[in-house]
Amino acid sequence: MIGLKVLKRRRAVPAELALQFIGVPVSNVSDCMSRLFGGGAGLRPMHSGRPMSGPALTVRTRPGDNLMIHKALQMAAPGDIIVVDAGADLSNAVIGDLLVGVAVQRGLGGLVINGAIRDARAVREGDFPIFAAGVTHRGSYKDGPGEINVPIAIDGMVIEPGDLIIGDDDGVLCVPFDHVQSVLCAARKKADAEAVTAKAIAAGQLDTAWIDAKLHQLGCLIESPR
Repeated sequence: MIGLKVLKRRRAVPAELALQFIGVPVSNVSDCMSRLFGGGAGLRPMHSGRPMSGPALTVRTRPGDNLMIHKALQMAAPGDIIVVDAGADLSNAVIGDLLVGVAVQRGLGGLVINGAIRDARAVREGDFPIFAAGVTHRGSYKDGPGEINVPIAIDGMVIEPGDLIIGDDDGVLCVPFDHVQSVLCAARKKADAEAVTAKAIAAGQLDTAWIDAKLHQLGCLIESPR
C-alpha cells in the first residue's frame, strides 16, 4: 500500500567502511562530490558535536507523526543512522529524549530528522549524533501513515536505504552506496592537501599568485595599489 509499508533493507555500506569516514571533514567529502549534494542548511547538529557515519535506514512519515520512527528503532542494527523525512515541518517534534535513549541503548550511529525534536537541552548536553531542522515542545502523534526503507529526499539530496550518511558541525551528507570507496579516497587526498595549505599559512608562505591569475583570466580591471 502506498504510504503505509515497512520494507527490508536490501544492502548497506559495511560498518568498517563507514567508520573510516570518522575524522574526514564533511566539507572535504562534499568538495569531492562536486559540491552538488547535501541535506540543506536547515539540518543542524543538535548534540555536542561528535561526528556521525553509518548506513541509512530511511523513514518517510507524515509531519508530526512518529509511529514509523518507533518501528525503525525496533528494526535498526548497531551503527545504523535512522534518516527521517518528516516534511521539514516544525509544528510537532517527532523525537525526544526517550527515543534518543532507545537509539543509544541499541547502539545506533545517529539520527537525522528532517523535522523537529524536543528535549533540546538533554540532546545538546549529550554526544549522541542528532541532526534536525528545528526544536519545538509540542509532541508527536502515533497514527501513521509512513514508510520504512524507501528512497527519500531531503532538500534535493536523495537517500537510498543503505547509503552512507555522514555528519559533523558543517551538516549532513549522503554518499551513494556505489561510490563510497572512491569518495573516501578522494576526500582523504583533499584533507591531506588542505593540511599542507594550513602549514603554509602558519609559516607565512602561502602562494596566492593564483588569485591575480584568475582575475586576469576573467578580464578583471586591477588598478595598481600605488
